[in-house]
Amino acid sequence: MTAVSAGAGELDRPLTVVPPGARGATRIADRVVAKIASQAAREAVGTLPPDAGRPSATVVVHREVAHVRVHVELDYPCDVGARCRQVRRHVVERVGSLVGMQVPEVVVQVERLHLVAGPGAVQGRTR
Repeated sequence: MTAVSAGAGELDRPLTVVPPGARGATRIADRVVAKIASQAAREAVGTLPPDAGRPSATVVVHREVAHVRVHVELDYPCDVGARCRQVRRHVVERVGSLVGMQVPEVVVQVERLHLVAGPGAVQGRTR
């Protein structure tokens, strides 16, 4: 039977304790953060007409800071500013809690407004 030796010098060396933060690094890809941001925007926007596009996001991550741009479509009439603030807040909260990044800026770009016909509204063209 053959024994495997670790070497004499290795046994004499004192064990060093490496703090958890210095053991390695975790890098989360920009596209992963973008997917989380677009899902958060989807949650914040709520129900939209069937022909509305889903929110999308682009993200640039530098160290532990994510700069986010979200593209949304909204129903109209609505308070566009309030809806954008709601999207901003929710994206910052979700990205921060799920990936632990700071989000100093979320640019919300409204791509399209969808007219929501009220009750009793006439559909079709008028002359």
